[in-house]
Amino acid sequence: MKLKDIFRKAVEMGMEADPRGKERLEKLLKRSSEEYEKLEGRDKEVFDKQKLDNPFEDSRLLYGDPEKEVKKVLVGVDITPGEILIADRLGGIDLVIGHHPRGIGIMGLHDVMHLQENVLKEWGVPINVAEALMEERIKEVERKVKGANINQSVDAARLLDIPLICLHTPADNLVNKHLTDLIGSKELETVGDVLEILYDIPEYHQGRKNCDGPVVLVGSKVRSAGKVVVEMTGGTQGSKKSYEKLSQAGVGTLIGMHLSDEHRKEVEKHHMNYVIAGHIASDSLGMNLFLDEIEKEGVEIESCSGFIRHSRNK
Repeated sequence: MKLKDIFRKAVEMGMEADPRGKERLEKLLKRSSEEYEKLEGRDKEVFDKQKLDNPFEDSRLLYGDPEKEVKKVLVGVDITPGEILIADRLGGIDLVIGHHPRGIGIMGLHDVMHLQENVLKEWGVPINVAEALMEERIKEVERKVKGANINQSVDAARLLDIPLICLHTPADNLVNKHLTDLIGSKELETVGDVLEILYDIPEYHQGRKNCDGPVVLVGSKVRSAGKVVVEMTGGTQGSKKSYEKLSQAGVGTLIGMHLSDEHRKEVEKHHMNYVIAGHIASDSLGMNLFLDEIEKEGVEIESCSGFIRHSRNK
C-alpha cells in the first residue's frame, strides 16, 4: 500500500465509527474548504491543508512521501525519537505509526474534544448543556499544549528519513464503537458482568497479564450495572461536571481508559460505577481494528512502545 492510502484508510474508518456521524464530519470538511478559499497571502500559506480531507486534527501524516510504497510498519502507542531510532536500527521499516498525537497533531487535541458534546447528547444530556460543560475543559486543554516542544519525534523522523503518522481519534472511535456495540448486545446485570465481557477480549487479557487490565475503580463487582456507556473517544477526559448530568440521564456504569482523581470524586458523588478497561490495552484494541485492514493488503506489522498486537485475521 502507498503511505497516502494507509493514512486515508484510517481517516475513513475513523469517520465511519465517529459518534457524530459521517454526514456531520463531511460538513466540517466543507467548512474547512470554504475557510481556505477565503484566505489570501501568508494566511493561506500557513493553513494546514490536511484539514481539507481529514476532520481529525489530532491525527496527521507528519513526515514522508505520500506516494511511498509501504510493506512493513512499526507501531507504538507513544512514538518518541527513541522509537524512530529503533526503526532505523531494525532496518526494513517503511513507516512508523503512533497512536498518541505528535507534531501538529498535539496542537489539535483540544479541537477534537467537541466530539464529546455529541456523545453527551446521545447519553441523554441536552446539547446546550453539553456544550457549556465542555467549553471550559476544551480551553483548559488548549492552554496546556501551548508552548510544548511538539516536533521532537517529527524531526527525528525527518533526519533519519523515516515516514511517520499518528492516528489518535480514528483509533479511539473504533474502540469506542466496538465496545459500545459489544456491550449493547449483552444482558448485563452487574458490574462484574461488564468485567467478564472485557476479560474475553485479547488485548484486555494481555493487559491483565501486564497488571494493566480492567478493574472497577468506583463501585464494586456486585453492584447493579444499570445503563452502561463507553467513554473512550474525544481527545482526552472531558468535564468533571458532566457526571452529575449523566447520572440524572440514567447512566449507571461508565467504561473508560483512565480517570483523574478529581473526576473520580465526581463519579462517586453521583453514585455511578466506573470501570477502567486499561489505557494501553484500549489504545491497542482501537489500533488493531485498523491495522487488521492494512494487514489484509499485505502490510507487515511490528509492535513497540507498549502496543499489544492481536490480529483478528487469523
